[in-house]
Amino acid sequence: MTLQNNHSAQTSPSFATPVLVGAGIALLVILFFVLGADTPSAYGDYWMIRPLIVTPLAGATGGAFYAFMMYQSTRGFNKALAILLSVLVYLVGLWLGIVLGLDGTMWD
Repeated sequence: MTLQNNHSAQTSPSFATPVLVGAGIALLVILFFVLGADTPSAYGDYWMIRPLIVTPLAGATGGAFYAFMMYQSTRGFNKALAILLSVLVYLVGLWLGIVLGLDGTMWD
């Protein structure tokens, strides 16, 4: 009879998961603003391309920061502080991504 250790090793999710979630949330937020707006006359039909690229990139960066902070929390950083800092950085980054995406296209 052999003794088996059934200790499940706690594995962190891959780096891509928080990045994709962050980009997806940012895409949904910018779609709310872009699809509810009329087409600005000076920019034509393709004015939405910039906000739909810049804002999800900012959200993905916030998700990457979250993944980095979760990695740091496994190395001894306070987990509650890591989550709080990650949410704050994500919200500020999302706000800046929306402003940078819409500046010059929807906001003139």
